[in-house]
Amino acid sequence: MFLILLTLIAIYLRLNIGKSTVPLREKLAVHLPFQVYLGWITIATIANVSVTLVSMSWGGLGISQETWATLIVIVALLITLLVTITRNDIAYGLVIIWAFVGIAAKQSATPNIVTLTQISAIIIAIALAASLILTRLRHK
Repeated sequence: MFLILLTLIAIYLRLNIGKSTVPLREKLAVHLPFQVYLGWITIATIANVSVTLVSMSWGGLGISQETWATLIVIVALLITLLVTITRNDIAYGLVIIWAFVGIAAKQSATPNIVTLTQISAIIIAIALAASLILTRLRHK
């Protein structure tokens, strides 16, 4: 997973996505697929690291699983803000928002319990959406 992530980052940087002016056709046929794929692999890498740590019975340094999950969501937010602000990459941001909505939906599977992770995912999805809108307006 890390090899795929690193390869996608290298391609993303080599294509100068979000920094170079390219025809719409190239943007849709080349840049957009890499933006979306990089977003999904970013989330998948974070999720796989989390699952691996849980399967290894990692104690979390005394921090609750829910708090760790929230911290991981915040790290994903920071990575996303870095990409969307520096590269004006709306597609990448939308993939992450979609993932956060999925996290919130999954957390809501437990009836009558609203978790910190669920609330964090919803708040961060909304904040990211606002950030994407502001970034888009700033670049116009």
